[in-house]
Amino acid sequence: MKDTERALKLFVVLSRASKVILEEAQKTNEKYGLNSTEFAVLELLYHKGRQPIQKIGQKILLRSGSMTYVVDKLEKRGLLERVFCEEDRRITYMSITPAGVELMSAIFPEHADHIHSIMSALTEDEQEQAIALIRKLGLSVKDLS
Repeated sequence: MKDTERALKLFVVLSRASKVILEEAQKTNEKYGLNSTEFAVLELLYHKGRQPIQKIGQKILLRSGSMTYVVDKLEKRGLLERVFCEEDRRITYMSITPAGVELMSAIFPEHADHIHSIMSALTEDEQEQAIALIRKLGLSVKDLS
């Protein structure tokens, strides 16, 4: 197989696998009425604590317009709240509420078990190899820019 053909095949295989895995992983969140972006925001705040709204968008790879929409939806549901920075009024933090913590405490163990089940198609060694290879690929793309 030529280098270009192999690279294209790898791209297709990674893309299809990613799509199927993400769709399967989303099933747990859907039971609780969350889409993948809403879950990602809550999960970040649940594990990392209060974050500037701009950083949340960067960490979960979401544009600011979309970020505002998601945050507004979660805030209306009482799952997170805005906390204004006293030192710098340009900065707004997002913080998970007690209701958000309660929801994530219910969802996350089930989500983690589901992800474990999805990834169990690979052995522990294969998972470690996949992590290293995919990380290497992702970092190399940054170098192309």
